[in-house]
Amino acid sequence: MKFTRIAMPLMAVALMGVSSIVASAQYTVPAKQVLEDWNTPPAGTEQNQQAFRDGLEAAKLDRAAKRKIDAKSSHLYLHPPVKGNSKDAYRQNFEKGYEAQAKHDNSGM
Repeated sequence: MKFTRIAMPLMAVALMGVSSIVASAQYTVPAKQVLEDWNTPPAGTEQNQQAFRDGLEAAKLDRAAKRKIDAKSSHLYLHPPVKGNSKDAYRQNFEKGYEAQAKHDNSGM
């Protein structure tokens, strides 16, 4: 009986201590958090941001397929999925995204 009177409070204290350690471990911020803004589309219209993202993706696909790394030879650069006067803006933003991905890949990150 004496054992139960001593053991139960000790177990309760032990459990409370462990739960506080676990809770504090969940809320720690990583020591080194890398913010990657190289692949963030520049401010602008949704269409320009999509062109940038298309460029990123095209560069990834070209590298994976071991094709020539050149934005201007990409299908979406040659045939942008937009009409009229928007083609030039699409191509500019596509090229920015493509070059950002190519530069990132070459930096070895």
